[in-house]
Amino acid sequence: MKINKRLYSYYMIWPALLIYSLFFVFPTVIGLFYSFTDWRLDREEIHFNGWTNFKTIFSDDTLLLALKNTFIFAVVTVVFKNVIGIALAVALNMNLKTRSGLRAIFYSPSILSVMVISIVFTPLLRSDGAINKIFEVVGLHSLSQAWLTDPGIVILTVCAVAIWHSAGFQMAIYLAGLQSIPRDYYEAATIDGAGSWKSFLNITVPLLLPAININVMLTLIGGLKVFSEVFVLTGGGPGNASQVIGTIIFRSFGEGNWGLGTAVNTLLFVVVTIISIPLLVFMRRKEVAE
Repeated sequence: MKINKRLYSYYMIWPALLIYSLFFVFPTVIGLFYSFTDWRLDREEIHFNGWTNFKTIFSDDTLLLALKNTFIFAVVTVVFKNVIGIALAVALNMNLKTRSGLRAIFYSPSILSVMVISIVFTPLLRSDGAINKIFEVVGLHSLSQAWLTDPGIVILTVCAVAIWHSAGFQMAIYLAGLQSIPRDYYEAATIDGAGSWKSFLNITVPLLLPAININVMLTLIGGLKVFSEVFVLTGGGPGNASQVIGTIIFRSFGEGNWGLGTAVNTLLFVVVTIISIPLLVFMRRKEVAE
């Protein structure tokens, strides 16, 4: 009877495992194979070409710039989404009469599609758009920029839009974490003479680590896989100044260079895995230690 019960639990896993293998494991393995081939639209036969596609990635200036931009986007968005998310969560966890309305206001952008947000911000960020006009009206002419056409700041502009869109979602997760912390801890700290900053560092941060871990992983993986914001706002331009790995994959497949596109996609998978898994293990250990 015990053996049958044990087998029954495994039988319940098989359908999910089959679906996961069909739509993720098999395509990943097949993609890994094609990344080592010269698979192209204009060729009838596919030949194994070893590491040629990967050598192309690390020797092409545009592809290297895309890698750099992807890491810049990931780092900037991870830091600011989480810092702003925690700040909003702490502020809106206080006894404010309007906190429910403010929570809804700050969370509402994350409900909208990335495509919708990007389309709305495109005219606002033009040289003659509303943002520059506001700076001119208040006398801050020096802050007016060519947000989407200046190669030096365009990737940071995309980062800003992504942060505005998603910080409210991080806020909601941090709010849930804050509300699970017993108030007794803060009362005891106040009796001991601890100020707000010491209470935050010694009580809030350690007990908020599970929420921090979730948000960091979500924002990191999302940042490394960025595509929609760049594609809609800039298309990878001006020139190739805002290209990221996601847009390079899209462009490669669009040009019929499927072998190279698959190789870039494989590289993205490896990068996400190498960065996210060790980071997750490290943060989980810190969480347990606390």
